[in-house]
Amino acid sequence: MNDVYLLFCVSNRYSIINHTICKIQNFFNHDFFFKVLKLLFISPRFSGGIGGHAAMLADQLIKYGFEVEKLEAPHIPIKNLKNPSFAIFSSLKGILSRDDFDIVHGFNIPSAYAMKFANGKKKVLTLHGVFGVHISTLHSKPVSSVAKIAESQVLKWPDALTTDSKATQKDYKEQTGLNFEVLPSAIDTNKFLNIPPMEKVENQVVFLGRKTHEKGIDILKNAEPQIHGKIVYCDNLPWEEAMKILKSSQVLVVPSRRDSLPTVIKEAFYLKVPVVGTNVDGIPELIQDNNNGLLVPSENAQKLAEAVNSLLDDKPRSKKFADAGYKFVKKKLTWDVVLPRFIKFYENLLH
Repeated sequence: MNDVYLLFCVSNRYSIINHTICKIQNFFNHDFFFKVLKLLFISPRFSGGIGGHAAMLADQLIKYGFEVEKLEAPHIPIKNLKNPSFAIFSSLKGILSRDDFDIVHGFNIPSAYAMKFANGKKKVLTLHGVFGVHISTLHSKPVSSVAKIAESQVLKWPDALTTDSKATQKDYKEQTGLNFEVLPSAIDTNKFLNIPPMEKVENQVVFLGRKTHEKGIDILKNAEPQIHGKIVYCDNLPWEEAMKILKSSQVLVVPSRRDSLPTVIKEAFYLKVPVVGTNVDGIPELIQDNNNGLLVPSENAQKLAEAVNSLLDDKPRSKKFADAGYKFVKKKLTWDVVLPRFIKFYENLLH
């Protein structure tokens, strides 16, 4: 009888120990003890536009605990040779690299070649706007034709395609039949802590962006004589200086012919500056007409001027739009909101 009792006690203790071990294993398999992912980011540059988004995303992932390496390569500083030279030099670095990555993430078409050759379990390519259309607005027909051929080839290489806007997702689906996941770019609200309080300059209107055809700066200049205020053009300022001017302005104007999900609109929303933008591409995904800003047709200087003047002349309405814009960006487009979506995307891709 004592032997039976002893056997029962020993068996029971082993059962308790086994149960405890299982509990400990489950605990360490919990999300708090996630596998540290190793990522390679590739971009022609890590500033401005999609490159700036890549840099911010890398910083946020590193803070979260991931390992992120940036592949940078030189390029020939001649207009029609920048992208091809970057594709060649970055591909060589990708081929020669002996490092292994969980995910290789390329940003924009020229990065896809290095993405293809770098060692990674999964490959991702991100595009902000339709690349072929963007190139056609900047370059000659022969260059555009080559770019479109390259685009059609490289879109088949990655395991996943992402973009920042539903408009681009829809365009690519219609043109290629390929599925893009929408993962918007966000703003880092901590950076704005360095922007001091600024006094509003009466009737100051600001343009922030490159002085290029697709950004529509010529349309704004045509509208300028009709606008009841002074326009400040900012195209090559350090970020903090540009934000000071934006914060002191009464209205931001975004007269783009083509655009994806402009960061400057998100920045204006966060600084409570009302925005007038064109009804193209991803801009209506940010500006909800007559709610948090005003939308106007592209290529229409008169409508653009009328919309800007309506905000300059109606301060309560401008404040209403500014407050709504701030709520919109805080709710949807800060890294606290967006980063978990990227993390889930990467983890799902690997499993």
